[in-house]
Amino acid sequence: MIRELARAVGQLPDPAFTRVLILSALGTIVLFAGLLTGFGWLLTDTNLFDIGWVETGIDLLGGVAGLALAWLMFPAVMVAVSSTMLDGIVDAVERRHYPHLPPPRHIPVWRSVWEGVKFLGLVVLLNLLALPLYFVPVVNLFVWFLVNGYLIGREYFELVAMRRLGPAGVKFLRDDKRMGLFAAGVIIAFLSSLPLVNLLVPVLAAAFMAHLVEGMRRDIPAAVA
Repeated sequence: MIRELARAVGQLPDPAFTRVLILSALGTIVLFAGLLTGFGWLLTDTNLFDIGWVETGIDLLGGVAGLALAWLMFPAVMVAVSSTMLDGIVDAVERRHYPHLPPPRHIPVWRSVWEGVKFLGLVVLLNLLALPLYFVPVVNLFVWFLVNGYLIGREYFELVAMRRLGPAGVKFLRDDKRMGLFAAGVIIAFLSSLPLVNLLVPVLAAAFMAHLVEGMRRDIPAAVA
């Protein structure tokens, strides 16, 4: 896995990566700005108590909770935002490292968008369910990596694998390599938690997963692939 990650890092200067980096970062910022604005409006325009200082305290705590939740969900949300733009990254990886491969399967744009929407919904749901545990010291760290490692590893895998495999092949690898995919997801989640580095994660993770999937495909029985 270290070798695949190193190869992905080595290709970061590739011009093909620049467009995805800029668009995914901007898209994520715009999405979070919209969500936080809506959340702030909901807090300030909703009065749960008639006592002024209590209402103010709730608004402040709600604002802090909203910012914390946004930070916690940042890695996975960035995946959802960039999911429709990662073909260019994987194409660049394959041109450089696997020029012998035939053209990939055609994935309709609507399917990529739909997968991104479903993934975003799953991100929000699981993080909300895990939210109480995020307030428990030490436990919160393990829970965050568990949730995001699973989500990110699975989503990046499926985005890359469905370019080369049918549903049966994707399912076989997802089940057979689930611990490896989880480990890859944890690595990506860790990189996503680092300031500035997290802006590189969409292209870095897509390139990283492209190398992993290409290696995993060799273990698929011919009847399944």
